[in-house]
Amino acid sequence: MIRALIVDDEIHAREELEAILDETGTFRVVGKCDNAIDALKAIKREKPEVIFLDIQMPGITGMELLSMIDEEIMPIVVFVTAYDEYALKAFEESAFDYLLKPVEKQRLAKTIIKIQKRLSERYSNAFIATEIKRIPCVGPNRIKLINISDVEYVRSDVSGVYLVCAQGEFYTEITLRVLEARSGLIRCHKQFVVNIDHVDEIIFHENQAAVIKTRLKKSVPVSRRYLKKIKEKLEI
Repeated sequence: MIRALIVDDEIHAREELEAILDETGTFRVVGKCDNAIDALKAIKREKPEVIFLDIQMPGITGMELLSMIDEEIMPIVVFVTAYDEYALKAFEESAFDYLLKPVEKQRLAKTIIKIQKRLSERYSNAFIATEIKRIPCVGPNRIKLINISDVEYVRSDVSGVYLVCAQGEFYTEITLRVLEARSGLIRCHKQFVVNIDHVDEIIFHENQAAVIKTRLKKSVPVSRRYLKKIKEKLEI
């Protein structure tokens, strides 16, 4: 059985697709999500082999969601859309396949053959991700979207990943590795990435490490491993 995740903001679309997938006898649906944040959590938790993803969703689109997934756990992506014009865009972004709503059984059968072939060949599911311009942060009964330009730095610890900006500190499901690769934030320590535009000063230590002081007067460590790169970015 192929482990599948369904991501669509419309409940009837999720239920209809689940029923069709169940009928094939090929899939085990490990989750159904109505938004990108819950989908990101489910992908990290369940590690599905394939996701059936709606392109157009409120808040964070399907395309934006894909840019937030770590390459190591990237599943096969099958876009599910009611709009023909998005199909071409999907292929331009290196989607594995797409299905038009309402999903036809004959068309799904072709997709299943492609999925089975991909899984048997163990190809990478690397996706040409778009740049992350907004970081979704999870709070009590809300999702706050913070522009990259407003971020001072992001840190990680055993409890998770936290973004720091003028408005405070916020939890996010996106990993530091993804943020480093796709947001323009710079790695300065194994547990920190920083926004170079918010650096106020850098204080050097004798052990070849350093500390960044941000505009908000926050202290961000710089390890010896990343000091040269930081100095180059600051042109010092």
